[in-house]
Amino acid sequence: MSEHSTYTPNNAVEKWFDDRLPVVRFAKEHLMDFPTPKNLNYFWTFGAILVMCLGIQIVTGIILAMHYTPNVAMAFDSVEHIRRDVNGGRMIQAFHAVGASMFFVALYIHIFRGMYYGSYKAPREILWILGVLIFLLTMATAFMGYVLPWGQMSGWAAQVITNIFSYIPIVGTPLLELLRGGFTVGNPTLNRFFSLHYLLPFVIAAVVALHIWALHVPGNNNPVGVDVKSSRDTVPFHPYYTMKDLFGMVLFLIPFVWFAFFAPDILGHPDNYVMYNSQVTPSHIVPEWYFLPFYAILRAIDFNFLFINSGLLGVIFFGASILILFFLPWLDTSKVRSGNFRPMFKWFFLIFLVNFIALTYLGAAPAEGIYVILAKICTAYYFIHFLVILPVLSRIETPAPLPTSISESVLGKAHA
Repeated sequence: MSEHSTYTPNNAVEKWFDDRLPVVRFAKEHLMDFPTPKNLNYFWTFGAILVMCLGIQIVTGIILAMHYTPNVAMAFDSVEHIRRDVNGGRMIQAFHAVGASMFFVALYIHIFRGMYYGSYKAPREILWILGVLIFLLTMATAFMGYVLPWGQMSGWAAQVITNIFSYIPIVGTPLLELLRGGFTVGNPTLNRFFSLHYLLPFVIAAVVALHIWALHVPGNNNPVGVDVKSSRDTVPFHPYYTMKDLFGMVLFLIPFVWFAFFAPDILGHPDNYVMYNSQVTPSHIVPEWYFLPFYAILRAIDFNFLFINSGLLGVIFFGASILILFFLPWLDTSKVRSGNFRPMFKWFFLIFLVNFIALTYLGAAPAEGIYVILAKICTAYYFIHFLVILPVLSRIETPAPLPTSISESVLGKAHA
């Protein structure tokens, strides 16, 4: 129980309940009255939007699991059965499929917002690490979900991506066979992926709870990156930010619902509407769009280095491209959090953003000609940004003067 609690039970029943399980007190202190910087912009609403997206995915996923059959002979037909015969099945499946893409849209915006405003800097390192862990778990969950429709792209994506493990020395092949449940992608693979795809969202929800807990220890970062100096710098989370978050959610739901109702298949690959056939290889195997930047990095490494062959080297770069995010708090040692006050960082961040979008495009392009060369250049810049540019900028950059407080920043804008 908090020493500074403002919650007072209204009656004897509420007091009895509060003495034994203070849920209402907790909600009032940590959700409603939680002091939040008064200058948060709409980029901060994407945390709440992601919680909403996770809820949509879990609810629609549970309903779909009631009708899906995880068997290679029936999986493809069971998805068609859901879309055609189950009451509301077409919309539930559309919201789940579109929801995966919308989840990653919100997730990438949330990550890039954190990178620009320095939300990974002390004392928020654990908050950032838990966020990257959520990103990893979400990628694993989405990949396994992509396999479940058992179309051509699903099955072949499973073949290509799981084959990554075979390049790892000693433990690679046993891991591959454990994941697939055999020597090739088949019925045991589908059963494993279905089980894990159903389980992992609940693991993600648990890590999200830790993520929110880790946020409430130091409090929110803010656009100017200045610590809260007094109560004048903050407002209660409710009603100010609950209303702002709800407004952001409604705006986000407009394209979400449009895609689900009018273009639910636009983000899918045509080959995935043909049942998986291990004897017929698609002309161009691509994963879903949200994996493309990292897939481009994997394909860009087509050369040997010393005693490391191209396959293992590709896997190393592929894994490092995600794992490097865990170390971002220690790679960028600048004392200034917000990119708004870092003139050089601002431009390099923009270049990094363009580079990431280019990797997304190159991941979908054929692995030939100029596309391979561009993928190599973009991959090199991806790592240079983290390992060279950020550490050097931390030492040579002269940041702009910071406001003395959040209130000064807000009032300065009001008077400008």
